[in-house]
Amino acid sequence: MIEAKSVIGLRLLEDAVGSNCLRQSPSFRVDDFQNYSLVIDARAPREYEEDHIPGSVNLPVVDDAQFAEVGTLYTSNPHKAYLLGAQYSLGNIASHLASRISHYGRDARFLVYCFRGGKRSRVWADTLRNIGYRTDVLHGGWKAYRAWVRSGLDVGPSAFRYRVISGLTGCGKTLLLAALRDRGEQTLDLEGMAAHRGSLIGAFPNRSQPSQKSFDSELFAQLRALDPSKPVWVEAESKKIGRIQIPPSLHQAIVTSPTIELLSSVRARVNLLKLSYPNFVHEPTSMVQQLAPLKALVGGAEYKCWQLLAGEANVDALFERVLVTHYDPSYTRSARRQSDSNVQIAWDPTDSAEVASTASALAQLTDDQFKRPESA
Repeated sequence: MIEAKSVIGLRLLEDAVGSNCLRQSPSFRVDDFQNYSLVIDARAPREYEEDHIPGSVNLPVVDDAQFAEVGTLYTSNPHKAYLLGAQYSLGNIASHLASRISHYGRDARFLVYCFRGGKRSRVWADTLRNIGYRTDVLHGGWKAYRAWVRSGLDVGPSAFRYRVISGLTGCGKTLLLAALRDRGEQTLDLEGMAAHRGSLIGAFPNRSQPSQKSFDSELFAQLRALDPSKPVWVEAESKKIGRIQIPPSLHQAIVTSPTIELLSSVRARVNLLKLSYPNFVHEPTSMVQQLAPLKALVGGAEYKCWQLLAGEANVDALFERVLVTHYDPSYTRSARRQSDSNVQIAWDPTDSAEVASTASALAQLTDDQFKRPESA
């Protein structure tokens, strides 16, 4: 029988009612991950890279090559595979103890997990307990954690009240979201988590998108940190941001929530896009190349115009042309048209003082002022 103090289970979500819906269930219990001095992911680096508990540190029992070698050997000679795995494990753990664990005092507390909470977790936990550290093993390992995250994202988003920021491309939605966050409002920066702005040219320079599982983990961790009694600000998004899928429950909550629409002049939007996409200011032909899939939509003549403007390095005219001939009509055709908004704000997103004052004013509005017209 496993002692309750040595194995920690995960609280699964059973409903989305009440302020504790993201934190507890009578089925399982888990201490908050923040209560540990260190959360150790004992899996191979490749597994950790795909997804891990936010804040955990990868101290692998075996590295990727060793993991593959032991796995291959196991198919033909399990006994030799266990011997080889033990050799690798003891050497790697000794290195981790010297480089990471030795810095912790005797009162430190650790949580260890691997894929299923099996051998790799036990070899780490036994070592730490023999030293005298309080050590817990996550029951079911990453596999149970992943099921917990998926269950949470199925129902958890409905526990919150959202205030949605919408508007044409370049109107400053992300700037306003950041300003609201800076003044203490609750926000979800989905594009930041997804490392993508959501369009064909929305990839972040020098930063690749996370895996879907990793995005889910970060999103769920942020949801758990929110207070359901307070509103949550979020940008209007489509179902996908780049290659990342927004959980259906969250997307449904967004499209049915009260909306603020930002209105900005084309000139202000072009100026903001130049600040937001300095890489395309320097290499406008690269932007037009990435927009090639739109050629059939906007027509060959229009796409040729983009190419000519890029070739002339006429960035202002290029940005304006792309906005007016593609992004603005696309927004107009979308579900979030002007008539759907609850509040409209005309502003210049390049004016930092105006951004700050707008965020301050919006934060003071009540829920009644954000009700959709049809439900008011």
